[in-house]
Amino acid sequence: MRRREFIALAGSAVVGSPYSARAQQSGQVRRIGVLISTRVDDAEGRARVALLRQGLSELGWTEGLNVNVDYRWVGGDVAQAKANAAELVSQKPDVIIANSTLSLAAVRNETSTIPIVFLVVGDPVGQGFVSSLAHPGGNITGFTAFEFAISAKWLELIKEIVPDLRRIAFVFNPAAGLFGEKFVQSITPIASSSGIDLIVTPIRDVAAIDQALVAVSGEPKGGLIVDCCRMVTM
Repeated sequence: MRRREFIALAGSAVVGSPYSARAQQSGQVRRIGVLISTRVDDAEGRARVALLRQGLSELGWTEGLNVNVDYRWVGGDVAQAKANAAELVSQKPDVIIANSTLSLAAVRNETSTIPIVFLVVGDPVGQGFVSSLAHPGGNITGFTAFEFAISAKWLELIKEIVPDLRRIAFVFNPAAGLFGEKFVQSITPIASSSGIDLIVTPIRDVAAIDQALVAVSGEPKGGLIVDCCRMVTM
C-alpha cells in the first residue's frame, strides 16, 4: 500500500468512508508490522497490543481473516531492534507501527518506502525523523510523546494560582536527553515577559532535589515545575 493510500485508509476510519469495507470485500489480506520497544512479557507492552487489536476490530479488521499483524519485541536492545526491523521490512507489510524512538530509528534505517507510523517518540522533528508535525514528509508520520509548548501553559497555570508569583524553579533530569532543554526554551520567554525569575535546575541525584526545594522555598511567592509534568506551588 502506498503512503497516500494508507493515509486515505486511516482518514476513512474517522469520516466513515466505505474504503475499508471495499478493501475487505476484495478479499485482499493486509499485513501490518509492529515493532514494540518493551520485552514480550512487559505488562504495558501487552496492554498496548491489546488496545491495537481492539481498535482494529472496531474498524472491521480481524487478525487472521482480513489482516495479519506481525509483532516483534525489542526489550530496549539496539541490536535486537535492528534485527527485528529488518525482518519486518523483509515481509513487505502495508504499514509498520514503530513504538518508541529506538524502534522508529531501526525501521527508518531499513525502508524509505513502506509507510511508518510512530508512537511515543519524544522529539520526532528535532531528532530528524520528520520535517514537521504538520507536514512530516517522506514515508513517516505519527504521534509525538511531548508538546514542548505546553511548558509555557504550566507556568500560566501557576500564575493563576499565585498571581504575584516571583520565581519558578524548573526541575528536570538531564539524563533523559534534550527534552528538558526543549521545555526550558518554551517557558523562558513567558517567564521573562511576566517578570518571573526562572531557576533552571538539572537534577542528577537526590541531594540536588533537596537543594532545589530549599532554593525556591526560601522566600514566599515561589513555584516549582517538577520533571516537566507535575506542578507544586509554595
